[in-house]
Amino acid sequence: MKTKMTCLSACIIGLTAASAPALAQDLDSTSFNYVGSWSSLSLYQNFEKPFWENHLSEASDGRLTAEATTFDQMGLGGGEVYRLMARDVIEITSTVADYAVEDAPELEGLDMPMIAPDVDTARKVANAFRPVLADAFRQRFDGAQLLAIAPYPSQMVFCNAEIAGLSDLKGMKVRASGRTTAEFLQALGAEGITLNFSEVPGALQRGVIDCAVTGSLSGYSSGWHEVSTHLYPLPVGGWDHVVTAMNGKKWNSLSEQTQNWLMTEVRENYETPVWESAVGETKEGIACLTGNGDCSRGEAGDMVLVKATENDFTNAARHLEETLLPNWAERVDQKWVDRWNETVGEVTGLNASK
Repeated sequence: MKTKMTCLSACIIGLTAASAPALAQDLDSTSFNYVGSWSSLSLYQNFEKPFWENHLSEASDGRLTAEATTFDQMGLGGGEVYRLMARDVIEITSTVADYAVEDAPELEGLDMPMIAPDVDTARKVANAFRPVLADAFRQRFDGAQLLAIAPYPSQMVFCNAEIAGLSDLKGMKVRASGRTTAEFLQALGAEGITLNFSEVPGALQRGVIDCAVTGSLSGYSSGWHEVSTHLYPLPVGGWDHVVTAMNGKKWNSLSEQTQNWLMTEVRENYETPVWESAVGETKEGIACLTGNGDCSRGEAGDMVLVKATENDFTNAARHLEETLLPNWAERVDQKWVDRWNETVGEVTGLNASK
């Protein structure tokens, strides 16, 4: 009996130790270089940089550290950072998924115009598509490990022209935030324009473009309300998810305990807080742009807030099913289409087919 009890106790202790979260002293001692998203925006300033440069070191008792910069501070456009990660130039990086679709068209399945009208749906879509996205990163970027999916505020339309709804974009030149957004705009009869984010205010002011798509708070922080008059608040550009991934060699150099600990920390102390802030940041962005509500970030603008109509939702769903999803399905292998239908399709009720 004593022998059996001793064995039982030892087994219980072993199981408890195996299931317990890693303590700081159990972690690898290593450092990372981190290249984040736009340096001027809230996501990097309030979430990315504090997590990687401060929280990581504090939570690991200094065993894991990182130096953070951003792709724009490095003089990059943002679309090349996953390639640089795959070539071992960057260890961890974040960028807008839409920026990298030329390298990995599967990423477009994460976020499409008007597919998620609210943040709760956007999060369900992201969670459903996560395992598909993780496989795409491993295959496209030399074994890279997906770490996080985090949204910008709802990507809405800023116009330096009078509009009363989506149909009024017909004939206008509109800066798109990604390829599928450009296709959506073209389906509406607008001309989708590719333009770097930093070039938009000047282009709106000079009349080179009539409208542009970005997040509410991003637009406010970059002064778009000073060069535009009307704001259409629904996610015409989706949520512009910023996806974080780690170089495959660096990931594989970490112990399993460190990998599990890092994934938990990223989820609980970076990804989840960003999702929870998305609703508030979208609303405050609208308040700061229009003057309708409280703006704690500076002087509010006076843009006209355009109300969406039921017809807008009907047309958006039609263009998704008739144009955007078939176009995307043609750009990827059938296995990705099937997996999209099994994941995002289940959440949204939509179906992608070639």
